[in-house]
Amino acid sequence: MLQEFADLLVYQGLGLVPGSTLGGAINFFVYDSIKIFLMLTIIIFGVSILRSYFPAERTKKILSHKREFYGNIVAALLGIVTPFCSCSAVPVFIGFIESGVPLGITFSFLISSPMVNEVALVMLWGLLGWKIAAIYILSGVTIAIIAGYFIGKFQLEHLVQDYVYEMKVGDTEITDQSFAERLQYARDYTKEILKKVWLYVIIAIGIGGFIHGYAPEDFLVQYAGKDNIWAVPMAVLIGVPLYSNAAGVIPIVTALIQKGMSLGTALAFMMAVTALSFPEMIILRNVLKPKLIAIFVAILAVSIIFTGYLFNIII
Repeated sequence: MLQEFADLLVYQGLGLVPGSTLGGAINFFVYDSIKIFLMLTIIIFGVSILRSYFPAERTKKILSHKREFYGNIVAALLGIVTPFCSCSAVPVFIGFIESGVPLGITFSFLISSPMVNEVALVMLWGLLGWKIAAIYILSGVTIAIIAGYFIGKFQLEHLVQDYVYEMKVGDTEITDQSFAERLQYARDYTKEILKKVWLYVIIAIGIGGFIHGYAPEDFLVQYAGKDNIWAVPMAVLIGVPLYSNAAGVIPIVTALIQKGMSLGTALAFMMAVTALSFPEMIILRNVLKPKLIAIFVAILAVSIIFTGYLFNIII
């Protein structure tokens, strides 16, 4: 139905020629815009109700004093449904450390939350299908677990800024909500998220439409296909200086895949943008010493590159 509406609008309403470069690009933009915003609204609302059961204080209590590895798994899973972005890195990190959450478990949460979230899920599902969305979530959670586990094993607490351990942010009382209040929270949160991401989504779909219509397939196959051994690390290096949330990068990645970029390379690029961005490292510098940031980046980069190669091999 959505595709029929897009075809009707583009080829009859706008009078563009089916199969033309411009027509294909505009059709891609219209169809994906409608589909993404429709799915975003429905799924973010549903996930918001689930998220209402995991406020920051409850998340801290769940993660406090968990055993290694088991705690990393719980933290990575909680990161999917718990709000976190680079702008809130400092207070969240301080709160977790102060409440007794081990360093490695904290990092599993910090990696998972921006990398794997409901926006990434809905957009990947809508654009590339549920199998690709499942692969992305599985790989993201696995990276968060492994990276956090090794950071914890290295016992790097001394590389956290001293003032973090000296601060006492206190505990906030966890209040239960009625289901009506949770529905209100879900409506408000859905509106908030859509207000924040709609422009990024439109821009990203526009770029994706341009790539879909105009990027030469042979170019991407040659330089970003499975046969280029350097494609994955180059994608990670390109992604690090960029800053975007999942809503901003997934439509671009989708267009690149459709034009010939291998899936593993595309996933590596997306993970680097969302979980390993340079602006986020600058913010984390407020609570971490440079050596720990370097270790964190190295472990995460190696994990992402390995994941990219792995999926290029098996898919």
